[in-house]
Amino acid sequence: MTSLKVHLETDAVREEMQSVYQQLNQLILGKHLQIKLSLTCMLANGHLLLEDLPGMGKTVLSHSLAKVLGLDYNRVQFTNDLLPADLLGASIYQAQSQSFHFIEGPIFTQFLLADEINRATPKTQSALLEAMEEQQVSLEGETRKLPTPFFVIATQNPAEQIGTAPLPESQLDRFLIRIEMGYPVKTAEMEILAGESRRELLEKIDAQINAAQLEAYQAQVKNVECSDTALTYLYELLQYSRESHHFVNGLSTRAGLALLNAAKAWAWLDGATHLLPAHIQAVFPYVSGHRLQKISGNSDPVENGKLILDNVAVPR
Repeated sequence: MTSLKVHLETDAVREEMQSVYQQLNQLILGKHLQIKLSLTCMLANGHLLLEDLPGMGKTVLSHSLAKVLGLDYNRVQFTNDLLPADLLGASIYQAQSQSFHFIEGPIFTQFLLADEINRATPKTQSALLEAMEEQQVSLEGETRKLPTPFFVIATQNPAEQIGTAPLPESQLDRFLIRIEMGYPVKTAEMEILAGESRRELLEKIDAQINAAQLEAYQAQVKNVECSDTALTYLYELLQYSRESHHFVNGLSTRAGLALLNAAKAWAWLDGATHLLPAHIQAVFPYVSGHRLQKISGNSDPVENGKLILDNVAVPR
């Protein structure tokens, strides 16, 4: 299998996005792959799921992304008593005008951090579905558009922790990419322990681009050309997931489109104008893994994706 090692050479990426990457890399130490996957997700206009233990830098990464990309940002702490109205908003009666006035909830932003999403009830989790899929909210007989661009980054604690409820498959499928932060390597952790607080450093970083620039880059990503060989390879990966008998269900066509969009974004970050099988391999475990469940044994998302990659040859 092609190595997943990150290559972000200055002459291989767009200049503005390189400055975004450098800012993030200075703040989130030793997490090159996680940073590149996060940027890939944003460029593909997708939503990101961060799963790991508390204290691993999930929230710092989310804040950092919003700030360097120049996006409006809201954070919602998900708890078991959070109601859909707390997230979406509600109409409040105004005595002076003797009428109801809609008060927008925190979801009306460009960048929403759903912190510890799996601590909320399924009813509240499902309130995000329409917003994530269609970038709109239907309330009280009226459809309200959300700002553009619109991203959800959700953090999730491991399922074995007390007070968590697993996300349903329909909710997981709305997230383009799922990643784990993992413990930092020794050099990075030593620097974190000896250096300035990440929170204080976060206050010092500046936006490197704005929402309009990001949307322009997203349009460029869509123009990355895809060869018949790359499409055939992607199709064969999807088919293996459906026919191998390793998984409860195979990858859907929507998952295939998600893989294609993410691979194009990864290719664009590398300065490529054509999509190659290597670009699909780079993102495949992080786009496909949380959409798959093994029939027997533990189901590690990244290993699910790697299992498929190991068993499907690149077409000649």
